[in-house]
This record gives sequence, C-alpha cells and structure tokens, in this order.
Amino acid sequence: MKKNKINVEILLNQFLKSDGTFDKDEAIKLSGKIAGVCYDKEGFIHIENEPEEKTKRRVDITLNNGHHSVYDHIVINFNIQNIPKILAMVLNNEHQYTTSEKSARYTPVIRQEGSIITEDEERLYNKWIDISKIKIKSQYGNIYNDAKIQKLAQENARYLVTVFMPTQMIYSTSLRQINYIASWIIDYISKHNNEPNNFESKLISSMKEFIDELDRLNVLVPQLMQNEKHRSLSIFGENLEKREEHFGYVYSTLYKGSFSQYAQAHRHRTLDYQLEILDEKEYYIPPILADDSELVEEWLNDMQVVKEVTPQGELVKISEVGKYEDFILKCKERLCTAAQLEIMLQTRSTLLKYKKALEESNSYLAKDIEKYSHGARCTFYDFNCSSDCEFNEGKKLTRKI
Repeated sequence: MKKNKINVEILLNQFLKSDGTFDKDEAIKLSGKIAGVCYDKEGFIHIENEPEEKTKRRVDITLNNGHHSVYDHIVINFNIQNIPKILAMVLNNEHQYTTSEKSARYTPVIRQEGSIITEDEERLYNKWIDISKIKIKSQYGNIYNDAKIQKLAQENARYLVTVFMPTQMIYSTSLRQINYIASWIIDYISKHNNEPNNFESKLISSMKEFIDELDRLNVLVPQLMQNEKHRSLSIFGENLEKREEHFGYVYSTLYKGSFSQYAQAHRHRTLDYQLEILDEKEYYIPPILADDSELVEEWLNDMQVVKEVTPQGELVKISEVGKYEDFILKCKERLCTAAQLEIMLQTRSTLLKYKKALEESNSYLAKDIEKYSHGARCTFYDFNCSSDCEFNEGKKLTRKI
C-alpha cells in the first residue's frame, strides 16, 4: 500500500503565480532593490523605479558574495500536508520560522487507506486509550470531564504511534531560510544515503519528497544553497554524552526524553536543542501506569511490537542549552497543569538541578531561582494566571496525567 505523499502549497501572497508556484524572479528582484537601501540617499521610493539593469547587478552581487540577508525580507507561507512528524521536527528545530501544526493531543489517530500507520499501531493506540481512560477516570474523575479524559488518554496512547506519522502544518519562513534548510537536507541525504538504518532510510525518503515539492514550487535558488559555512541540520547531535553540564547565567544540561517531549521542547526558540538516538532502545512510561507493574510490563511489551516504526515514546538523548532568563520563560509555560506531563516533569527536574547548582556555587542567581521552586507557574511572584485550574496536584506538580 503506497502512503500518501507529502504535498506542499504556498498560501496566497504577492509572489504566488496563478499556477500555484512561486514567482522567484520577482521575489529576487524585490530583494535586489531592498539591498540598495543601505546606501541610497533617497531611500526605497527612489530605488523602486531604478533601471532593471541596476537591480540585476545588485542581485548578482548579493547572491554570489554571500550577502543573503536581504532575501530574508521575502516570507513564504507554506501549507504542508502529509509531512512526517519527524520531518516537521527537523524544520521546527531551525529557529527562523512560525509554525501552526495539527496536534496529536486533540486529534485521534485513524488509519486510512494509503496511511503509513500500521494495523498494530492503530490497535495498540486504541487499546491504550481505553486503558488510560479507566486509569485516569479512577484517579481524576472528580477533576476532569469525559472530554478532557479522552484528550489525556490520546496523549498517552500516541506514544505508541510512529514518529513518521503524517501531520499538517502551516510553516512560514523566509526565502533565504528555506533554501538554506533545503541545502542542509540535501547534505544530510548525501551523508546518510549509502548505508542508512531504518530510521534514516524513511527520513531520507520523506526529505527527498519535500525537496521535490520545493523544486516544483519554484522556490529553490541555487546561489542561496551553496552552504559555504558547511552548516548542517541542527536537530541531530553527535557524542552528546561528552558534553559537560553547567549551570550559571548560561546553562547546558543533558537528559533522556521521548520524541514527543522533544517536539514540545524545541518550540522554545530562545533555547537550543539537539537529540541523539540511543544505541539501546528505551521507552517512556506514563506515570499514570507506573504504580501497576503488570501494566508497565504490558506497555513495554507493546512498545516492542512497534519498535521498528520508531514510536514517539522512544527515548532519545537530549541536549538543552540556553540562558537563565530564557529557562525561566520556559518554566512559565511548562510548569502548568495544562502542559504535556512529560515536559512538565522534565522542566521541574531541570529547575531543581539548576537551583542546587546555583546554591552550591553561591551564584547571585540562587535567590532568584528559589522564587520559582515552590510549584506551578501560578505560584510564581511574576506570573498572573488567567484561568485557575483549582487542581491541587497540578499546582504542586505531582499530577500523574
């Protein structure tokens, strides 16, 4: 059964031609005019009406000498359908973008004709929705209604579904950035195409489809794809275990988390994230199941059934690097009853580790971080909650779902 292919369209903008492709020539011409603003005494209005030959000379100079920033003025809004979740993560790990993506927390996984989802994934997904609903209702039925319990059960069950699950997203970035990303993707394909493992092979296949779509849409500009600085996709790290943890004004930490948690975490674009696949497979266990050894064993056995599809619950090594104030901003979003449980718990764990390190080093930040260590963000002195959950375990960060 052939899976549905990635399909990319450009939302309506000034450079969209009637056939749905990108008017690359006009976009480049506008960028060439913008490049003249920095030294034209009369400003852009004067440049707008300059001879085309003059604009073309400026385009040739900027495209060929690496001065590509003017091509960031051209923003393209892509409507991307059937993109594998992991490829969406590859795009979202690059910081220059805006994404609105379909959430697996709110939408059920339904196997359709042409879907990459296997029968085992669909069966186990539905199985663990039913189990999770019973467990959640028994512990939190007085807190959550049936609709909320269904959503939380879906959040748990999606850990058994492949990270190659197709999703949909509106992805907005600049003409320069999409070409840079395309060049890094092509380099990744070249580097891993000889003897790819199962994960790489499927990722490469979807990457090729994505590049073909960008080419079809007339978005690719060869001069913007030269990659003179030899940059690469930022999501994939190597030898992360050799990095030393550090907690000061700048911090660096390492931990294990699922693909699902990573997809949540790297949306904090003020922080830098990388992942590395583990040699020995490990899997996330939802805390709502953790007090039942038989269910834990059953969960891990079911993970083995779907291990070849790289389930979203597979753990990876994660590197997180950033500044103190940006970590606190992360806490103000993730230390909340409404946040995904796994990332809430990991953020709390990092906070306590950060706090201990600052205290031991007598850092000037130790007194500040203490203010954020008493519970959820609604306990922070500088955060105003607009909707009180009235959930004690949520505020204490001890909830299991």
